[in-house]
Amino acid sequence: MPQDNKNLEPRWYVIHTYSGYENNVKTNLEKIIEHRGLQDRIFEVVVPMEEQIEIKDGKTKSTIKKVFPGYVLIKMIMTDETWYIVRNTHAVTSFVGSGTKPVPLTDEEMKNMGLIDFTINVDYEIGDKVTVINGPLKDFVGTVNEINTIKKKVKVIVSMFGRETNVELDFSQIQKI
Repeated sequence: MPQDNKNLEPRWYVIHTYSGYENNVKTNLEKIIEHRGLQDRIFEVVVPMEEQIEIKDGKTKSTIKKVFPGYVLIKMIMTDETWYIVRNTHAVTSFVGSGTKPVPLTDEEMKNMGLIDFTINVDYEIGDKVTVINGPLKDFVGTVNEINTIKKKVKVIVSMFGRETNVELDFSQIQKI
């Protein structure tokens, strides 16, 4: 059985599935979450994918492949109910863990898989004057127009060729004046 219901923190778990059924499991779980109103206990279902570029006969071909075939990642609060629902979803064979007790991913494992969102504190706000410190627009001065912490990008209005232009830059490319 899963861990006791006292631990109500959402954690990432790994589900083992029939090979080739990862996307079906993801779709089925998302439908179950919606129909049963479990959005407050099961937060995210992910089939890790990566783009692979192959060069064959001088032609570049890009394909998307599963990083962990036969596995699906799920961020959830582990309770008897959520364990039962996930475990009994079609094509799910088990949770990864010792015996019947699912083991959540450690912080180190989540960091290696790119699942941890690092919060970046920036010292500028919308409306602040900044200077571009690297890249093709180095030494341009502009005004912060938008900050996107998810993409780690900032939109800055700079004057180019006598016109105000909105440019998107990485957080690391600008500095507050």
